[in-house]
Amino acid sequence: MNRIGFIASSILVLLVLLSSTLFVVDQRQFGVVYALGQIKSVITEPGLNFKLPPPFQNVSYIDKRLLTLSSLDTEPMLTAEKQRVVIDWYVRWRITDPQAYIRNVGLDENAGATQLNRVVRNAFQENINKRTVRDLISVRREALMADVQREVLAVVKGSKPWGVDVVDVRITRVDYVEAITESVYRRMEAERKRVANELRSTGTAEGEKIRADADRQREVIVANAYRDAQKIKGEGDAQAAAAYSEAFGRDPQFAQFYRSLEAYKQSFNKKSDVMVLDPSSDFFRAMQSSGTPAGNAPPRR
Repeated sequence: MNRIGFIASSILVLLVLLSSTLFVVDQRQFGVVYALGQIKSVITEPGLNFKLPPPFQNVSYIDKRLLTLSSLDTEPMLTAEKQRVVIDWYVRWRITDPQAYIRNVGLDENAGATQLNRVVRNAFQENINKRTVRDLISVRREALMADVQREVLAVVKGSKPWGVDVVDVRITRVDYVEAITESVYRRMEAERKRVANELRSTGTAEGEKIRADADRQREVIVANAYRDAQKIKGEGDAQAAAAYSEAFGRDPQFAQFYRSLEAYKQSFNKKSDVMVLDPSSDFFRAMQSSGTPAGNAPPRR
């Protein structure tokens, strides 16, 4: 039993030693093999690899994919006209030389991101100081990003290369600081209100003009209609008078009698009307027997 236990223990120890000498490098990573704290080799191809068991050799992994670094602070920057602006940006970068990266930057991606953030921010500050706000929000923004990328590459590939490559630098937002933004919004609001009031005033003036023109046209139309009506009425009265004259001219005595009857009708249209007249006046001539037409005298009672 002791012999079987010894054999089993030996096999187990051998398996542990064997597993400590094997490591797998993923296609998304670099495998860095250390021998007593010094870089022994860098594995760039994915697959199964061998090394000495710890503590003779150790392995660490560094990401080889394209990484994204976004701006971490909101500190304002000064433009050429001394305007304080806040920008948001991001950088696309990757590690290309793990040995140079470990020697000059750090052991993981976070160390490179921290130092790269400082370099990119300094480059943006230097280039924004040379440009106006109009340049930052116009087509010259592309030139700004190209200049920043060129300066960052000059730093990371300088006398002590970082072992990284900066693929792209982009600005996502350019804005004034909060205090200036509020002032800009107030000015914009005041300008919109001014335009709205101007439009309302113009509309009111146009409305008054339209109403005045409509009133004038109405008065003209009513006046023309009244004139035409009076003209037609006058023509009708003239024709009626001509007809009456022609008719009454045939029998003047009957015409006088008819007119007297019309006068009586207009004068005595109410029972309460009271008139004081001389019976011998011409008004009662039609009621007198001598003034009535022959054969039409009213009978005596």
